Amino acid sequence: MSVALNSQDTFARGVHPGDQKQFAADKAIEVLPTPAEVRIALLQHLGAPCEAAVKPRAEVELGQMVGEAKAFVCAPVHASVAGKTARVTTSTLPNGRHVMVVPITAAEEQPLGGQELFDDVFGGDWPTEGLDSYEPGQIAEAAKTAGLVGLGGAAFPTHVKLTANPDKPISHLLVNGCECEPYLTADYRLMLEAPAPIITGAMLAGRATGADEVIICVEDNKPEAIAALKKAAEGTGVEVRQLHTKYPQGGEKQLISAVLDKEVPNGGLPLDVGVVVVNVGTAASLARATIRNKPLTHRVITVTGAGIKEPKNLLAPVGASYRDLIDFCGGLTDDANRVISGGPMMGFTLGSLDSPVTKGTSGITVLTEEEVARTKETSCVRCGRCAEVCPMNLVPTKLALASRWRHTDILSSYHIGACMECGCCAYTCPARLPLVQLIRLGKILVR
Repeated sequence: MSVALNSQDTFARGVHPGDQKQFAADKAIEVLPTPAEVRIALLQHLGAPCEAAVKPRAEVELGQMVGEAKAFVCAPVHASVAGKTARVTTSTLPNGRHVMVVPITAAEEQPLGGQELFDDVFGGDWPTEGLDSYEPGQIAEAAKTAGLVGLGGAAFPTHVKLTANPDKPISHLLVNGCECEPYLTADYRLMLEAPAPIITGAMLAGRATGADEVIICVEDNKPEAIAALKKAAEGTGVEVRQLHTKYPQGGEKQLISAVLDKEVPNGGLPLDVGVVVVNVGTAASLARATIRNKPLTHRVITVTGAGIKEPKNLLAPVGASYRDLIDFCGGLTDDANRVISGGPMMGFTLGSLDSPVTKGTSGITVLTEEEVARTKETSCVRCGRCAEVCPMNLVPTKLALASRWRHTDILSSYHIGACMECGCCAYTCPARLPLVQLIRLGKILVR
């Protein structure tokens, strides 16, 4: 194994917010007790929604497909508990999108739970030899059948990334373990507690894409995770690369710039520069899907912040409610004010704790009244700080003001589609303008 540890590996611009990971970084992953009901969203990925594959009042088993993918850019969804289905209904996700969901009332007896469930998902032996027996197409098909998506938050169907394109050969597979979003520690705990399936999954993804090199990328504020991965990768040829801690180091384009000094063209994809990027959680799920033929039904979610009584990292079933996770963490503190799906930089404020978590839910962050009060909006002073830190080299304040006044011609000419909504602009804005929210509105106006 070759290991490069150069703390100068980074990208242009960006910010250095306090990471606030002390709340949950030292909390080992716990298994959430099976909730009374889960609601499996038929759209929890980028692309077309699934079609319900079960009827109401049907008995379903853990891992049974309940939503069928009919399009290429789509990922099937599976029952995360054993139980009985109810009529398909509608729910609102934290991003405001209304989606169809399949409710499942959990049976009293579940096939797996507690440590047995954790071991089924991440435990046991994970081979690093003989993986050439799996054909590239077989690996991509396993990802599709298992409903794998990007677990870093983007939720792009994994099989699409892994499907070889003969016109665009892949030189590098990057496995993203940066987890640069403040507060969140789900990937960190996974790298510490289950590095073996990550390595196996990375090797399988590298084989599926035909990549010449496989590099696992971790920020230098996670030395224990680097050590765990380094040990697990011994003799495999997988490289562990330490990167400078800066936000948003985990963005695909920023990661490619930092590691390979390549620039993804505006409107393009990593594929255009010969790169595929997958998250560490996705890599572990790929290993399970390919070798054990198990679908994605659970994921690790951080529940954290000063507004949570007992911050934790939880292995939770997809479709559990945010309320289920928060209650298991002791509930909200008296001064809790804002519950965010994800982290404070890129997350969405929850309108209801009864919304279901999805495959893309990486964390729940709860801020206090004092923390929220610091974000009171004033007037733009034209300081230009937002442009100085934008990792995509945009002018966020121009985009935000054009969105506010519905000037779609300006939005298009200033490349609003290139914005990754990382929140660097809002973080550095002294006027506390809702730049990201306005830019999201602008994208809708342009569409």
